[in-house]
Amino acid sequence: MNFTLNEAIEVLERTPRTMQHFLSGLSPGWLHCHEGEGTWNAVEVVDHLIEGENTNWIPRLEWILQEGEGRPFPPFDRYAHMNEQKDSTIEKKLTDFTQIREKNVARLRVLMNDEGDALERTGTHPAFGTVKARELISTWTLHDLTHIAQIVRVMAERYRADVGPWVEYLGILKK
Repeated sequence: MNFTLNEAIEVLERTPRTMQHFLSGLSPGWLHCHEGEGTWNAVEVVDHLIEGENTNWIPRLEWILQEGEGRPFPPFDRYAHMNEQKDSTIEKKLTDFTQIREKNVARLRVLMNDEGDALERTGTHPAFGTVKARELISTWTLHDLTHIAQIVRVMAERYRADVGPWVEYLGILKK
């Protein structure tokens, strides 16, 4: 096992800044490109990350610490952000994401500092059954990396037809 809380926090703290540096000021063509029907563009990914901050990671961690395996925690609707898309700018969305993430990382530190065995505490996931707090935090971290990679992949795909024969040397365009 490679997980450490401090290393996970390193990624969790950097994701909002990574998104801000990468997405702020980009033209709509970059922000709204996608891989086809039913796939997400960069703006929708940011909306999804905000939804996760509000309803998934810390609420589930608190549930594990308070409820244990007594009751499964509520399911997370991975598509809820598609129902309530706001017409705010990408900059506003990134600011919102940064603020809620800072709050959540601070809460994570408090929750994991208060109890020595907190990382090994278990809860019941509605689909997977017994899960550990450590696994939830690991998943949160890799969830960030997954969506960073998704945004980069989707944006690269936009120029697939424009790179000509160099497509052979661009690993991001290999499927």
